[in-house]
Amino acid sequence: MNGGKGGSRLDQVVAEARANREARERGYREKALGMYPWVCGRCGREFNRTNLRELTVHHRDHNHDNNPPDGSNWELLCLYCHDNEHQRQLEAGNPAPGETSPTDSATHNPFAALKDLLDKD
Repeated sequence: MNGGKGGSRLDQVVAEARANREARERGYREKALGMYPWVCGRCGREFNRTNLRELTVHHRDHNHDNNPPDGSNWELLCLYCHDNEHQRQLEAGNPAPGETSPTDSATHNPFAALKDLLDKD
């Protein structure tokens, strides 16, 4: 880790970004839980106070900054359905911002010079 001033500034910026994200998530999560029944929009699983932490807010357009007050970009999904939704999006080749598609190809070929090395013998 950086022991200098740059490292402490970077740590501060990262900590602030995380705190801002968590505050934003708490805000729209609380609103969504107040607007919609505690039921997964995909599998229909019902939730109560003991397992509510397993119910997530999914952004239909995959933009976590798009939080209209009417909740039209939100959908309550259980952890499993939420993960499945993002995986389906990746497999379709439409990754959300910050995600990578499994169809993205590597640019490095570790075997590019293998034939030349084998021919030297």
